[in-house]
Amino acid sequence: MGVRHINPEGLHRSPAFSQAVVVEQPTKTIYIGGQNGVGADGKVVGPTVGEQARQAFRNLAAILDSEGAGLANIVHWRIAVVDGTTFDEGVAAFQEVWNRADPPPAITVHVVAGLAGPEFLVEIDAVAVV
Repeated sequence: MGVRHINPEGLHRSPAFSQAVVVEQPTKTIYIGGQNGVGADGKVVGPTVGEQARQAFRNLAAILDSEGAGLANIVHWRIAVVDGTTFDEGVAAFQEVWNRADPPPAITVHVVAGLAGPEFLVEIDAVAVV
């Protein structure tokens, strides 16, 4: 797979994200729509960012698994968190699921006024390359 994680000199280097990810050859690409803290029963799993982020990551993992991929195949996350909440719990949830030996994906975080429902605190979409 022709995937390179880019962290050019002169830019901040972080173990949590890459500045960019380049896909150099035709490969299978999976675009995952926004996942939030909703379980298989369609109900929000809990009232905290941490609980909802963990469920969103489980949902992402299930989608990837259905296509023979895993979280390490993600090249970009886009995370939306509701204004007024702290995303520290979401970062902790990410650290629980991400293998630090894998190059981190590019990440964009948006603070938003609200999501699809008043109980939703976080939504994560992703692009994976297999």
